[in-house]
Amino acid sequence: QVQLVESGGGLVQAGGSLRLSCAASGRAFSTYAMGWFRQAPGKEREFVAAIRWSGGLTLYADSVKGRFTISRDNAKNTVYLQMNSVTPEDTAVYYCALDEGAGSTGWVLGYDYWGQGTQVTVSS
Repeated sequence: QVQLVESGGGLVQAGGSLRLSCAASGRAFSTYAMGWFRQAPGKEREFVAAIRWSGGLTLYADSVKGRFTISRDNAKNTVYLQMNSVTPEDTAVYYCALDEGAGSTGWVLGYDYWGQGTQVTVSS
């Protein structure tokens, strides 16, 4: 029904920048919010950032606030994650997710679809 494809991952030096993209496609779906998550080796998957589709309100994990920026292109059903001042602790597989909005309100979200993930590696 919905396919999410992430792109933009790769190798970057500490202090550098990277921009991730995630495009959603499908026949019939709505978008309440999209988000980014990451999973580092040996760690659980953690929330990074989310954006509500209609109003563009954003939410960030404390670990990335001030460094990362989430944005969206409504017409393209695409969400972006601009990563600045990256550190080795940002090394992880980054996943995007889409919440269609059923049962969701405010920042209480239930993600319905997930991308395959894109690797981000930050060298020290």
